[in-house]
Amino acid sequence: MSDERSPQLLYLSRGDITAVGGAEAELYVEALRAGLIAHAEGKTVQPLKPYLRAAGKQGHIADRIIAMPAHVGDPGLSGIKWIGSKHDNPVARGMERASAVIVLNDPESNYPVALLEGSQISAWRTAGVTCLAAEHLARDGFTDVSLVGCGLIGSTQIEALLQRFGHIRAIHLFDANPETAKALAERVERDHPAVTARVAESAEDAVRGGDLVVPCTVTSEPYLEFDWLKPGSLLCNVSIMDTHKDAFLEADKVVVDDWEQSNREKKIINQLVLEGSFSREQLHAELGEILAGTRPGRTDDEEIIVLNPMGMAVEDIACAGAVYERARERGVGTWLDLY
Repeated sequence: MSDERSPQLLYLSRGDITAVGGAEAELYVEALRAGLIAHAEGKTVQPLKPYLRAAGKQGHIADRIIAMPAHVGDPGLSGIKWIGSKHDNPVARGMERASAVIVLNDPESNYPVALLEGSQISAWRTAGVTCLAAEHLARDGFTDVSLVGCGLIGSTQIEALLQRFGHIRAIHLFDANPETAKALAERVERDHPAVTARVAESAEDAVRGGDLVVPCTVTSEPYLEFDWLKPGSLLCNVSIMDTHKDAFLEADKVVVDDWEQSNREKKIINQLVLEGSFSREQLHAELGEILAGTRPGRTDDEEIIVLNPMGMAVEDIACAGAVYERARERGVGTWLDLY
């Protein structure tokens, strides 16, 4: 498949990625487990990601393009995700909010070896992090999941959780557009007959029903109150800005994927640090430390735990690498000449 006259790279479309298991939780969960443990053990390189905001401070918080580079493993793979987002894409343009490409590089030569459609990988790796967190931080045998925000990221979260946890019995859904929540509820009940999906009347109504709570919105203003969380719940704060500060201060444990990534960009944890009310010492753990067994996960059925997953390039490159290897093994994708 290689050409001596030109280096080649493998292009993988969304359809190609789906064909090798890229719409199933298993691939991502296992790639993430290895990648996050490697990160906890200092076996990754990950510069802080820059945010390109063309509209400056006047723009919506979800309007940005982010460059996310990382190296994972030995010799492993290097790569970068270039992910754009416009909050009004679904309504104004009939397009998904986020789009992305991922470039993988051979660390021996630093030549590019693959170009992958990135938004599907991004959505599923985000859901994979929630699945890993649920393994270690949710109450055993949890039955109820609450989702606020029923778009691509949210619906992928629900599908991944239902694939991984057969004891889930109820999904509580809320979206600013009730039809979006209704459509997801119908899809869940069609594809998972043992599960009841309820469209809640408000975000509070949805959250109060959940053992595992997952906000996936584009809000720039917190709305989720700590008092809405029932004892023993896990809040996976996927969209970062949904949760009021009191949740981080009153939760029994706060976990992040990476402290340095979380403590920036004026997100809630960064605000608390700047105010002097939260610090690295108050953090329970990074998720990779829990997966590696160097820090405990849940130790009490009544404790309330908050996971704040900023999203890391290490996660994207670990998952994209797993997709790339499967595609090569199965002969999927299109080889492109670099020259």
